[in-house]
Amino acid sequence: MEYSDRKIKSRMIDVEHEQHRYIYRTAKRVFDFVASLIGLVILSPVFLMVAIAIKLEDPKGPVFYSQVRLGKQQRAFRMYKFRSMVVDADKKLKKLLKHNDVEGPMFKMKEDPRVTIVGRFIRKYSIDELPQLVNVLLGQMSLVGPRPPLPREVAEYTEFDKQRLTVMPGCTGLWQVTLRNDASFEEMVRLDLKYIDRRGFWFDLYVLIQTVAVFFKPNGAY
Repeated sequence: MEYSDRKIKSRMIDVEHEQHRYIYRTAKRVFDFVASLIGLVILSPVFLMVAIAIKLEDPKGPVFYSQVRLGKQQRAFRMYKFRSMVVDADKKLKKLLKHNDVEGPMFKMKEDPRVTIVGRFIRKYSIDELPQLVNVLLGQMSLVGPRPPLPREVAEYTEFDKQRLTVMPGCTGLWQVTLRNDASFEEMVRLDLKYIDRRGFWFDLYVLIQTVAVFFKPNGAY
């Protein structure tokens, strides 16, 4: 069956079932809070080193970058990252959209000229994502879940695609530890829905372990 047909005929997510998984959701939140707090403390030297590297390359630019994303049930929040692009990257995006390497609402460009030298390194090893531990601590994100999309991306979503917004977004997920940037938008949605359908404590743990493995052996991040 073609993907376009599945959009009409398939509904993978049992929303009512997800809403009644109280024990799992509570345990997941407790784990997220404790793990993100410990992670922020342990990784504080890494935060300092990255901050220094960013400032050495661009003394006038900020260390952190924040962007409005949409989470569970399309609730907006500000997501944090280490800045990996030039300061005016958002203003330059419109001119680069025609060079998008991914079909669909998501924008990815392999040789994005906006990425800084430090940015290329921290993006390759996903170090730029570490500040999202603050989002996890605040309860805006989970350690594992679908990546939170931009509002302009969601504006192009079909009802099928919006199913990935039925759960808390995550710092890492199934598509990040498998296809990563080699995934098309449709493949990303498929993997996110597969995660939602199968998610549980042991599956979350599996994704986290795979995330650590990807850190040492990057799988297509850029």
